[in-house]
Amino acid sequence: RSAGGWFIESPFFPYILVMTSHMLLRSPVTVTACPRACGSRGASSRGGFGRFPLQAVTSPSSSSSSSSSSSGSPGKSMMQSVDDDAWLPNFRADQVPFETAHEDWSTSSWREKQQLQQPTYLDEDALQAATDELRRMPPLVFAGEARTLTEEVARAGRGEGFLLFGGDCAESFLEFSADNIRDTFRVMCQMGVVLNYGGGLPTTKIGRMAGQFAKPRSADTETIDGVELPSYRGDIINGPEFTEEARIPDPQRLVKCYYQSAATLNLLRAFANGGYAALGRTGSWEMDFVKGTSQGQMYTDLASRVDQALEFMAACGVDVENTASSTSFWTAHEACLLEYEGAFIRKDSTSGLPYGTSAHLLWVGERTRQLDGAHMEIMRGIANPIGVKVSNKIEDQELVDLCNCLNPENREGRLTLITRMGAGLLKKELPRLINVVRDAGLNVTWVADPMHGNTETSSSGYKTRRFDNIRQELEEFFEVHEAEGSVPGGIHLEMTGRNVTECTGGGVGVTDENLNENYVTHCDPRLNNQQALELAFVVAGYLRKRRNAA
Repeated sequence: RSAGGWFIESPFFPYILVMTSHMLLRSPVTVTACPRACGSRGASSRGGFGRFPLQAVTSPSSSSSSSSSSSGSPGKSMMQSVDDDAWLPNFRADQVPFETAHEDWSTSSWREKQQLQQPTYLDEDALQAATDELRRMPPLVFAGEARTLTEEVARAGRGEGFLLFGGDCAESFLEFSADNIRDTFRVMCQMGVVLNYGGGLPTTKIGRMAGQFAKPRSADTETIDGVELPSYRGDIINGPEFTEEARIPDPQRLVKCYYQSAATLNLLRAFANGGYAALGRTGSWEMDFVKGTSQGQMYTDLASRVDQALEFMAACGVDVENTASSTSFWTAHEACLLEYEGAFIRKDSTSGLPYGTSAHLLWVGERTRQLDGAHMEIMRGIANPIGVKVSNKIEDQELVDLCNCLNPENREGRLTLITRMGAGLLKKELPRLINVVRDAGLNVTWVADPMHGNTETSSSGYKTRRFDNIRQELEEFFEVHEAEGSVPGGIHLEMTGRNVTECTGGGVGVTDENLNENYVTHCDPRLNNQQALELAFVVAGYLRKRRNAA
């Protein structure tokens, strides 16, 4: 502790003051990232978690004047300025979707639009207090990071890279632990190595983490044994327990979500930059329950080849320890809960543009992508890379209008279209969407979500997905793009690093009869580590085939 405040000499812990407790934040605190600790990573523009220019953390209760300056009525436009790129060179025009903010857009203009999939809060004052607190909090991610991710999304759209989205269907408070975060991060690193080495393309790893809490529902209520209650909409809104008290939307869950997200990001940043993700550790990432399986043996063989390649590089004089000691890792989630997302819109002082600072990339779901809706209104105004889930239900002109609305200047890397249709149907419908986009001259990055179109109820009564159907939809995704001469830019999976039994099939051999052995999801079924790794090898084969044909 210096005379001017706390000084943390580490690249991993600027977020520690955010995540610990309100006790630490009873007075204004300044956090400064140490250039000595961050080293070259502190000034680098390549990685998602490579720099920490966090300027200040202000206590929610530090002073009434501070509170009044950053909060107000929901109808007013409030956009806190964040000096997040003080150490970085000026941004380039091609890194942002537009050079000036839309004149007909504000941080609160979404309130004038139709708001679907939103809870009804009984205590408006409590909701206002919670969102005011969030507006005073530091951002979870920075604009400069989002711009770098935009470049990587653009690269994938050109066929020069590949996007790997992965993580929980919905994060929960109950299952929050360092082990679960580590296991998901680890399996994504494993998959990244498989895609990098086997597919021959740089892979951008994007976790459905640190914010994937809210879930849209097909009905506002659910009925069990004749009792009807509000639907569970994710831990950020209400609880999964089927009781009247648990299903009441609680505004304080938004604040709890923020602190859990900050803690998750803190650990992810440490894993990404602290040596855990070093390429030399690829062999040590293997999980016990995967060892002895065919997928485990394939991964072990690949890790051995990576080690040999690193040894060769070192023998040639390459500083492998420093050049391969960290990785880039980004976060993304569905921007479903409008009050939460609206509270994290901040003005970037470098570009002067508004950014959604709850995640590096945000997407709109199939149920909330209406052109005149509140979700699209928020998304069109922020400068992050963004995604939209689309299915066979979208009309041709609607797709063109959607792309023009979200990416009016047609910049590469701005817009990702995430297809979700189901095995068999994607092969019939995707060519139409590709041709509509191509004929209109639109720049998009195509990503496949093979999960949501393949959900079914098993004979044992569990909500599940068949591995064979998931694999088939991915295969159709690559085959269609090959036939159309377009670019398959990535995959989007609901998965976990845990040994769950939620999706049937795959090399692990989960059947309907043993789904109950470790079925722990609060929402949709997820691939386990072995099933996810098996898909990575399938995708790597298609990427290698595409590369060899080029």
